[in-house]
Amino acid sequence: MKKGFLFISCEEAKHICDKSQYNEATLWEKIELNIRYTWCKFTRAYVKKNKQLTSMVKKSKVDCLQNNEREVLKKVFEKELTKQG
Repeated sequence: MKKGFLFISCEEAKHICDKSQYNEATLWEKIELNIRYTWCKFTRAYVKKNKQLTSMVKKSKVDCLQNNEREVLKKVFEKELTKQG
């Protein structure tokens, strides 16, 4: 998918951006991404939105159901379904 030695495709840039958000990108990949970032408005927009998404997920205070709570809810749901059927 690469276009050249230093120039990468937009898809490759998106992939590297995702990897760098999780500290999985190599130094060389980050360099390639930064080169593309300097001249591609689509890559800049993707990086910006990716950073926003990451910060929103980190800031969120999502409270998930515990396994036992999920099982109780599932049983109640199945009971109500059998009543309707």
